[in-house]
Amino acid sequence: MRDVVILLVHLMVTAVRLVRPGGLRSIVAESALLRHQLLILNRGRKRAPNLRAADRILAGLCTLFMRPARVLRAAIVVKPSTLLRLHNLLKKRKYRMLFSPQRGHRPGPQGPKQELIDAVVEMKRRNPSWGCPRIAQQIALAFGVEIDKDVVRRILSVHYRPDSDSAGPSWLTFLGHMKDSLWSCDLFRCESATLRTHWVLMVMDQFTRRIIGFGVHGGIVDGVVLCRMFQRAIRGQGLPKYLSSDHDPLYRFHQWKANLRVLEVTEIKTVPCAPLSHPFIERVIGTVRREYLDRTLFWTATDLETKLIDFQHFYNCHRTHPGLGGRLPESGGDGSTSPITFGGTAGGVTVAACIRLQSQHDPINSPWTGPGAERPQENARNCSNACGKDGKAGRKSCGNVE
Repeated sequence: MRDVVILLVHLMVTAVRLVRPGGLRSIVAESALLRHQLLILNRGRKRAPNLRAADRILAGLCTLFMRPARVLRAAIVVKPSTLLRLHNLLKKRKYRMLFSPQRGHRPGPQGPKQELIDAVVEMKRRNPSWGCPRIAQQIALAFGVEIDKDVVRRILSVHYRPDSDSAGPSWLTFLGHMKDSLWSCDLFRCESATLRTHWVLMVMDQFTRRIIGFGVHGGIVDGVVLCRMFQRAIRGQGLPKYLSSDHDPLYRFHQWKANLRVLEVTEIKTVPCAPLSHPFIERVIGTVRREYLDRTLFWTATDLETKLIDFQHFYNCHRTHPGLGGRLPESGGDGSTSPITFGGTAGGVTVAACIRLQSQHDPINSPWTGPGAERPQENARNCSNACGKDGKAGRKSCGNVE
């Protein structure tokens, strides 16, 4: 009700100005539109405000008195989330127009119903030794539905996946548990703000989950470009013994294979048509998309590479990983798992160094692990003795304050 009263008063003032000789109707209408948009934005909502019928009518009346060039400049009810959503919709429309079939579905049989598919898959799961003829006969006997064995075979080929009977790790996991011995690489594409396709080559260490680097290219990727992207991704890093890649046709170029032979890196191929055999880097690519690329826009390949390098630093040094037990891929300089230090330093002795010295000096009565862990005053005194300091200086170096 308060908004309606304010708008009525503003419309009355606008009408008085319009009846004056030589009134600037365009400027007044633009002012009314801007004030109304500010009232909409000030509504107490955490998300984008919903436009009412009165809001749309008032905005339409104001635009009648404005020039078309000024209408676009007067639109302020636009948030970054609106632009990002519009960009995602444009990307989806682009690939839908590129890869969707031009003609509709051809008429014909629609295939078996979902209930029949579920029955066939469940019967095969409970009886793994049964073949397609046996399952077809059992379906006809139990449900009275005549089904051909070839239909059963097609259903199982699409909807049935047998459980793995291997109790031990795969060779890929075994090799990946050796530090700096197995790297994984994969390509993914992303769209710029102008809907230009950019290809990104990501390289990661499978043991530490550390991102080695990114190689970015805007345009068509061939063997020479792929080698250049790989060299840019691993610049300043050592070389692994093995490199895991999928069956993308780009990895068949002779320049790519010759480059790996020169670097003395053995390429390991994953299982064809099985993304689950390349899980670590596929998961990291999804993380990059969800946590970064879907929330920002880029313009050029240089802009994209700069932003990916920033995310690489955050991912390696500041983001915990459940697969590593909450640790970081890259440890701090003193061997800690976090680059953030707690407490002050005195004479170059850190908190971690104090803890190590005290544990070596008296591991049973350690202020952090021994029976005195509940008494902060004794902890400060023990840390002072371990660091070679006395009294107040020792407590200050260890970060213990009484």
